Amino acid sequence: MPLLDLVTQRVTDRTGRRVRNLEVEIATGGERVVIRGRANSYHVKQLAQEGVFEALPNVRLENAIVVE
Repeated sequence: MPLLDLVTQRVTDRTGRRVRNLEVEIATGGERVVIRGRANSYHVKQLAQEGVFEALPNVRLENAIVVE
C-alpha cells in the first residue's frame, strides 16, 4: 500500500470518518506530513494526528484541520 494511502486510511480509521474534506500531503522523503480538513471538535483533530503518528511515528506533522 502506498504511504499516502496508508496514512489516509489510518487517519480515517482513527477518527471514524469524522474529518470532512480530508487531505493528506506527504513531502518528498516522507519527513513531513500536512493534514487538512474540517472537524467538529478538537478531540477529532487530535485523533487525526494520532492516526498519522501510528503510520509514521517520527514524522514532522502540521495539523491544519479546522475545528468548526
